[in-house]
Amino acid sequence: MAFLKISNVELKGVAACVPPYIDENINYPIPEEDIKKLISSVGIERKRVADEDVCTSDLCFKASEALLADLNWAKEDVDCLIFVTQTPDYPIPATSCILQDRLGLKEECYTLDISLGCSGYVYGMSLISSLLSGGFMKKGLLLVGDTSSKTASKEDKSTWPLFGDAGTATAFEFNPDAEAICFHLATDGSGKDAIIIKDGGYRHMVSDESFEVKNHGDGINRSDVNLVLDGMDVFSFAVSKAPQTINLLCENFDLDKDNVDYFVFHQANLFLNETIRRKMKIDKAKVPYSLKNFGNTSSSSIPLTMVTEIREALINGQLNLIGCGFGVGLSWGSVSFTTKNIACPELVIY
Repeated sequence: MAFLKISNVELKGVAACVPPYIDENINYPIPEEDIKKLISSVGIERKRVADEDVCTSDLCFKASEALLADLNWAKEDVDCLIFVTQTPDYPIPATSCILQDRLGLKEECYTLDISLGCSGYVYGMSLISSLLSGGFMKKGLLLVGDTSSKTASKEDKSTWPLFGDAGTATAFEFNPDAEAICFHLATDGSGKDAIIIKDGGYRHMVSDESFEVKNHGDGINRSDVNLVLDGMDVFSFAVSKAPQTINLLCENFDLDKDNVDYFVFHQANLFLNETIRRKMKIDKAKVPYSLKNFGNTSSSSIPLTMVTEIREALINGQLNLIGCGFGVGLSWGSVSFTTKNIACPELVIY
């Protein structure tokens, strides 16, 4: 089991940015009765969709600017920037390098891209906190997001109504007096086919055939450059592994779940998430949801939910939080962390 306990690092602020365009699921072109059933099940009434010329990095850039201004951090003091996404600007170079330049950070800034989806925020937290814990680096930015609408087929009812676009920024700082951040992290690559884009990498490079739209069942038409989601496999995986990782985290670090103010889950879909919540016997008031208005925003769903659903509590008090991400990889993990009067700008629209 992969457990980490990282000291000397404090979460100082979080910000999120979404595109202005709102796509209402009730308008999705399938029979009205079917779309109403789908909305009721997944709990996603609408989501934000980025324009063709807006990338994940643009949304993270805007979130970063808002957060840096709120924190009053000098850009030359940022020592590291981690960018987590599965929708980068280019195959090469790394988008984190581009963001270092756009944000005006110093050349001595450590930058790195991580290709992870639904678990990406938890994994990103584990990496940036590890970098800062020694005290050689003092301040860091974790930029996490996806523009998953660019990968889903509009003719695929199993994906298009689910995924929204968002970018986030989270600030961390070295602090010897900070409470430890605790992690449990896990992976099962044998489940890679449950959520996959088959063509476009170097295992299956893009060809003319990659763009041919094929029928895969009623209301499911997509090409091999579009996202594939096996809902049943993902459901079985998530309802097993999400409770398991949280329980292992709490057992290993002697954490009392009753002392947790909020459990911030990856926003997969309402039926799945509520199954997890009920299985764990967690009070509904402790599990905030952003998916009604923003959908499944992949790696950004945990920080986006923090900004949109518990912002006032983050700004005005101390919170004990557990975050849990699970999905594409298959990859999953949980994190226990504390916040105290952190910076949390209002949701940025770009």
